[in-house]
Amino acid sequence: MRRSLLLLLALIVGGPFAQAQTPQLATVVEGLDTPWAIAFLPDGQFLITERGGTLRTARPGGKPSAPIQGLPAIDAGGQGGLLDVQLDSQFASNRSLYFCFTEAGADKKTNGTALASARLSDDATRLTEVRVIFRQAPKLEGRLHFGCRIVEMPDGRLVLTLGERFTALQRAQTLDNHLGKLVRINKDGSVPRDNPFVGRAGALPEIWSYGHRNVQGATLDAQGRLWAHEHGPQGGDELNLIQPGLNYGWPVITYGENYGGGKIGEGITAKAGMEQPIVNWTPSIAPSGLAQLKSGRYGAAWQGSFFVASLKFGYLERVKLDAELKVVAQEKLFEGAGRMRDVREGPDGLLYLLLESAGRIVRVQPAAP
Repeated sequence: MRRSLLLLLALIVGGPFAQAQTPQLATVVEGLDTPWAIAFLPDGQFLITERGGTLRTARPGGKPSAPIQGLPAIDAGGQGGLLDVQLDSQFASNRSLYFCFTEAGADKKTNGTALASARLSDDATRLTEVRVIFRQAPKLEGRLHFGCRIVEMPDGRLVLTLGERFTALQRAQTLDNHLGKLVRINKDGSVPRDNPFVGRAGALPEIWSYGHRNVQGATLDAQGRLWAHEHGPQGGDELNLIQPGLNYGWPVITYGENYGGGKIGEGITAKAGMEQPIVNWTPSIAPSGLAQLKSGRYGAAWQGSFFVASLKFGYLERVKLDAELKVVAQEKLFEGAGRMRDVREGPDGLLYLLLESAGRIVRVQPAAP
């Protein structure tokens, strides 16, 4: 009887018995320098970008490798550097991958986001056949809002997210540039003929959607639909379901305000012809990294949920939507873990988090049954 009462009390107050039922974080790699993105190699290694311009591998429980050779010149500084990496869907047979980075202009004063393809050598020590397949235009001076998440769509095309570079926010609404846009290209850099603005006068044909601010999280859901989240200014972070040709509103509509206060533009949150976010956050959580959990490794409650990494508050946010895209569950997990830059579902169905300031990859361990 006494043991039963103690167990009940522990569950009520959140003692050790209750904690055993909660997923926990376990460090699997440490010793990284400002890591930005991770990918999973077929042999069980991680492939990791470091913002300063280094690409490494590491095995769970091991140390990061020496830098992989063959990267192009990277203009690292501020929010720019070596950013996302994405394996080709046929990587096991072709060793192809894609990475995006900050590329300096010919004048060495301007820069912009670029996307490159390459092959990883069999021993994972060198990139070969490196080729830049897309360059954001125009290049601008500055060190902010590069975007830079890569998604391979179900049809094999690549989508790249692009920030509006902070100082050029109004150009997110015009189609003659790549600022504040998502672009869709073929793997050789050519433009798919079914892109929404192909053939439209004054519009760049690579554009897939527009009216974005700084998109640092993008993923496919279980239905193959593209989702992305973006940083708002002071408040107004957004999670959006991305559809071709649509205008997501920045900077005409936003739930945020200028840094230090004051409205942006007309200070409105809705306008005809502009999409509303599925979820928005005020105050800002500074989202970076996005995954939808497909596996059932953590039980039914988590399966199908979106997981958003927060830089500002250092936690992982879980968001579950119903069939009508209404929020049915939302919770903060692992508060105080540190600035989270990336979140991915691994081949084992478990979630892996990239802790930027701590220089670690951590795995979310399922609760004990």
